[in-house]
Amino acid sequence: MSQSSYGRMLDAAQGALEDLLEDEYPTLELRPQKDRLQVFQTLATFFLRYMKIFRALEEVYDQIVHPQKRRVVHQVLDGVMGRLVELKNEMVELEHSEFHYFDDLLQDFKMTPEDLEVPIPRYFVREKMRALKEREKMLAHVLAKEGRPEHKSVNRPVLSMSMERAVWLLQVSERARQGRLRAHFMKTIRLEEQRRHLGSSMLDPDQAATCIQKVWRGYRDRRRVNKECLEEMIFLGMIPAQQQTPSPAQLRAQQVERRRHIIQEEHEAEYQTALVNIKESVRTVDGADIKESLQEQIRQWFLECRDASGKFPDFPSPEDGGSASIFAQKTPEQVAAEFAAKEEEREKKKKLKSEKDKKANDRKEKKKGKPKGKGGKGDTEEEETGWKMTPSNFLPTVFEGAKLYKEVWQNRDEQQNFLQRFDAQLVREEKRLEVEVELRVQVDELMRQELKNLKLVVDRDKGKKKKKVKKSSKKKKKKGRKTGKKKKKKEKDLTADRTIESLYEELVLEGIIIRPMNVKLSDYIGEYSYLGTTLRQADIEPMPSLSDVRQLIALYGILPLDRHPLSLSHSRSLTRLSSPPESCRSKR
Repeated sequence: MSQSSYGRMLDAAQGALEDLLEDEYPTLELRPQKDRLQVFQTLATFFLRYMKIFRALEEVYDQIVHPQKRRVVHQVLDGVMGRLVELKNEMVELEHSEFHYFDDLLQDFKMTPEDLEVPIPRYFVREKMRALKEREKMLAHVLAKEGRPEHKSVNRPVLSMSMERAVWLLQVSERARQGRLRAHFMKTIRLEEQRRHLGSSMLDPDQAATCIQKVWRGYRDRRRVNKECLEEMIFLGMIPAQQQTPSPAQLRAQQVERRRHIIQEEHEAEYQTALVNIKESVRTVDGADIKESLQEQIRQWFLECRDASGKFPDFPSPEDGGSASIFAQKTPEQVAAEFAAKEEEREKKKKLKSEKDKKANDRKEKKKGKPKGKGGKGDTEEEETGWKMTPSNFLPTVFEGAKLYKEVWQNRDEQQNFLQRFDAQLVREEKRLEVEVELRVQVDELMRQELKNLKLVVDRDKGKKKKKVKKSSKKKKKKGRKTGKKKKKKEKDLTADRTIESLYEELVLEGIIIRPMNVKLSDYIGEYSYLGTTLRQADIEPMPSLSDVRQLIALYGILPLDRHPLSLSHSRSLTRLSSPPESCRSKR
């Protein structure tokens, strides 16, 4: 498949994901439902739709080579995997069973039981291959250093056989031996009888030829029928095709996949170097302009607040975000209105303290009396009897990734980017935001000092009072730190003088860390239970198949192992690029 084919597949998966999010978000706000079958149908429908999207996104992520687009796809893929596990947990809590069957829904969605197999993302192993190889080298080095062969660490103690099991095996073997002897004896008797019959009656040449033809034609037809039956079973998929060598088309597809993986690594390396180089160029070229614009912006805020309230404002502390907390969400007009409102509140507090205390006491009494009324025990009992979907931890990630793809990549013209390299313009905008954040810290320090000087010139008395308050707060912080240190001294690290290599070596020598067997989950062959729903409707609990066990292992044991090195900060910064920052709006 070409890059455009994977692009169309990604567009289709994103469209299906948007439709699914539109259908799922209203269910989070529904009232508790009491129909258990309807709830299970809803959860199973969402599970199958997410599974379909997951399979498409996993294939796309494994083959596309654009480094920035791969980060967006991985964010969505990570959220979809987490949502699958959450939906499975919801069905387990609803049905009180780990195994679920979707026979009726598979026909509605035109899916096969193979579509229920949870695919293990290929990047789990491929992107961690270097770490896995280093572990194998370390294990081999430790075993060779101690002079112990590797296979000894994998040995298991031989289990002893019970007396009953041994007697049973001997009985089976003896009865089989006696049966073989009896069969051989009867065969010799039958052959002797046939020889006697042939010796007594001689056949003519025509009858002998007819007998030979009959035997040969029977053998030939039986061989042809067996061959056709084998071909039919292979065509239906009931017997795996025994191909010694793959076809030329398969070899070509595997070669293309390996080539794409190499291109992915090359583009990723170019992207990482570009992140550093472009950031340095932005800092050298645009750093002075960014500093100047930030200083002008903060000075304008000083003057506007001075004109609105009659005094200079307090500069936000670094813990509160500095000047970014002012311009990220508020304009200078809003800040001036807030100062005016604060002054009015202070005046009202001085005049009406007693009245406010009475009102606060009345409100507390009313709040205490509420549970006795309509919102009391009756409503909580109704909520407990019904079912309501728990809030999801992964839906915001999925929604953010889908929104980012729609705003940045869906309608982006990439006809000129035939090789699918990184987009330098997006990197420049992203690094400009990072440089602005770094320079804002320096600008805040300068403007904080400038604000102090202005206050000393205009409001000297107020400046002195604020200095005293700051000294007392620093002393309190220092005291708090001392108490925290005393608590930490009680905790002791038992392996403080040990290195990771020595700990690893000890675990290997004790037999705790061993070389695992190379076994794939697909090696456990087992069919899907096609009568699961029918048996449950008849109040019969079906026996889980190996297909159900494979699904649980993949959902509970493999998918949660994803710890990808790509951070979500890249995607969050790209979402900010779709609309201008609030600081720029306030400046305008």
